[in-house]
Amino acid sequence: MVSRLLIFYTCIQFSYTNVFSNFKAVMPRNFKLLEELEAGEKGSGDGTISWGLNDDDDMTLSVWTCMIIGPPRTAFENRMYTLRIGTGEDYPIKPPTARFISKIKLNCVNENGIVDPNKLEVLKRWQPTYSIRNVLEGLKKQMQHKENHKLSQPPENSQY
Repeated sequence: MVSRLLIFYTCIQFSYTNVFSNFKAVMPRNFKLLEELEAGEKGSGDGTISWGLNDDDDMTLSVWTCMIIGPPRTAFENRMYTLRIGTGEDYPIKPPTARFISKIKLNCVNENGIVDPNKLEVLKRWQPTYSIRNVLEGLKKQMQHKENHKLSQPPENSQY
């Protein structure tokens, strides 16, 4: 009975922030992540980004495997880049972490494949309404920036 009450409490719990006497509801973590999982499974946009749980049995919805197909007319063209996104306990209040599995040269990614949140605009200016999709779109946009446009890339299929 206690565990049912805890599950019920967790499901209906909302966080409120008082901003100039206005209240703003923040969607509970698991509700938001279930929406993101559904969006990833349905597929969206032009098919150049995708995301899903790394492990179907991950009840915490914490580790995601994602893919970005490099944009045309760039050094990333037609390459498939795989990365992992981690959504911590404070997600979506705090941004997720991102780490490439595929080797990539990009000005917001360090030598270990970790995305620097201070160098990727969507992570730097994170808002709880943003999503995994926004992070992937932000990375794809970075691939199109002038400073990254012509970077020579590691051999295809190489990994960190």
